[in-house]
Amino acid sequence: MMESNHSEVLIGSKALFKKHEFVRIIVQCLYSLGYSKSASCLEVESGVLFKSKEFQLLESHVLNGNWDGCIGFLNSMRDIMGEAVESALFLVLRQCLMEYIKHGEVTLALDVLRKRVSALHLDRYKVHSLANSMLSLKDTEIGGAVDGDAVRDLRRKLLTDLEKLLPPPILIPDGRLEHLVETTVTAWVDSCLYHNSSNPISLYEDHRCGRDQIPTTTTQVLTGHRNEVWFVQFSNNGEYLASSSYDCTAIIWKVQEDGKLTLKHTLFGHQSAVSFVAWSPDDTKLLTCGNKEVLKLWDVETGTCKHTFGNQGFVVSSCAWFPNSKQFVCGSFDPEKGICMWDCEGNEMRSWRGMRMPKVVDIAVTPDGEYLISIFLDKEIRILHLRTNAECVISEEHPITSISVSGDSKFFIVNLNSQEIHMWDVAGKWDKPLRYTGHKQCQYVIRSCFGGLDSAFIASGSENSQVYIWNSGSPRPIEVLSGHSLTVNCVSWNPRRPQMLASASDDHTIRIWGPSL
Repeated sequence: MMESNHSEVLIGSKALFKKHEFVRIIVQCLYSLGYSKSASCLEVESGVLFKSKEFQLLESHVLNGNWDGCIGFLNSMRDIMGEAVESALFLVLRQCLMEYIKHGEVTLALDVLRKRVSALHLDRYKVHSLANSMLSLKDTEIGGAVDGDAVRDLRRKLLTDLEKLLPPPILIPDGRLEHLVETTVTAWVDSCLYHNSSNPISLYEDHRCGRDQIPTTTTQVLTGHRNEVWFVQFSNNGEYLASSSYDCTAIIWKVQEDGKLTLKHTLFGHQSAVSFVAWSPDDTKLLTCGNKEVLKLWDVETGTCKHTFGNQGFVVSSCAWFPNSKQFVCGSFDPEKGICMWDCEGNEMRSWRGMRMPKVVDIAVTPDGEYLISIFLDKEIRILHLRTNAECVISEEHPITSISVSGDSKFFIVNLNSQEIHMWDVAGKWDKPLRYTGHKQCQYVIRSCFGGLDSAFIASGSENSQVYIWNSGSPRPIEVLSGHSLTVNCVSWNPRRPQMLASASDDHTIRIWGPSL
């Protein structure tokens, strides 16, 4: 029955861990899953107990109200517990003090407070609070109950609180076996270049996804535009796709249950090519930017234009919504226009402009509404914290053509005409970016996006008519998709269908990509 019989026996193909520790966490797991009889049988058969002898001793002291025994035990554990001993002693002395008070033994309580509690190196507020409670003879912990069951319940609660302070091997952390397995599964996922499914992972064999988990095959070609398609974007709920074209129109497509897309609305009204679209977070509204032209707001359900912002000299380049779907910002190529914040009725709420304001190439608002990220002067990234007005500036060595923010608001990627994509953290803590290469980009605006399960992938268009996909942890593409005949300007990954990708090309088409069958 002694753990020491197994303490030096090592197991596993590489003999990296102790047998008794392995058995002990199995026993703990069986108890936590409700298999108490099996756990008890394993303890008897193996001689390895879930509760260490030290913990059993402390448990006996607490449940029997042997406070001197508790204090002596905790003091003997100082080398193992470190600073946590002081907090544990405080919990024990608080219980002791309150029980004295409840039984009318005020003198004994005062003695505990003066000699023992005050000697601990604890937060002064805790000690004063305990003293005030004692002196007013009010015990919110016990709540006025004096029967034995209530006292036993409070002592068990004390034991539970103490468990949180006890380190191994006195006590095993809760869910230790589950944690070890989860760590292994997480490592599998992190090392799997193609992992793109939320299905539970089998423990029976090491996990490895195939390329059939990501979109690699054309499932549909959309031909609603009559000229180059410059931009494409899925709605936040994944139920719609918006595209814009050199033909001066934008189109709203509906994603059907079977994954096929059908045309919902064609949006007419722009006099120039439509270079950019932006879905409101609630997906009820769509903004379209004319190329060096006005900005228009559309009702998604009806396809009607609700408002036109600016005039022919407005020169808008890009726009981005705030989380409330009521305000948005737009950036302009014209330095005098700068960045404007509007509401949906056309009222200007705020602006950033002036003689020193450079032209805005692209703009984004993080989904949490905390940051405004702007691309200035082709090579400069400015990250503005909207609540504090704190600003971080990142300078790239080559011109930037576009920006895309991750769904969790933590990261963003920029396309450079040096044929690289750079990933930066929004908080501005990184000294240098993660770099992704392989696609072709020298002279045109090419747009990339995050996508897949947990935004684990990056996709981008390319000037060589192909679509490139990277695992965000790898600098080289894991897939190169062929099908378009001219430059691929923009890509968008469906946020609700991790295996659906859209690409827009100068060949007048939009391709929908899915997994190979």
